[in-house]
Amino acid sequence: MPGFGQELGSGPEPVHDWAVHDRDLIERVASSTGLTQAEAARVVEDVLAWYREPVHDYVRRRHAHHRLFGRRNPEIFALITDELAGRLVAAPSLSQRQLRRIIYG
Repeated sequence: MPGFGQELGSGPEPVHDWAVHDRDLIERVASSTGLTQAEAARVVEDVLAWYREPVHDYVRRRHAHHRLFGRRNPEIFALITDELAGRLVAAPSLSQRQLRRIIYG
């Protein structure tokens, strides 16, 4: 029986079919970084999960982050508006009133 950390087989490492279905992307990440296919799949899934965050959750999280640094709402709303516009999949344009309602209900 192999010890801890030893390889169990000599064939190619299995690629887990988590939520990532784009094998070309996984292979590209693996070959460009030196990661195994399984590691690359986890990295790709992590990045995709980051961008799948719902707008409401993103706004609340970023508002709390900016408040930690003592920023006031007018500045925070402008920053969040710019951040949302620059996201990989841009969120819809939100007014200050909409941002306020997301944060405070």
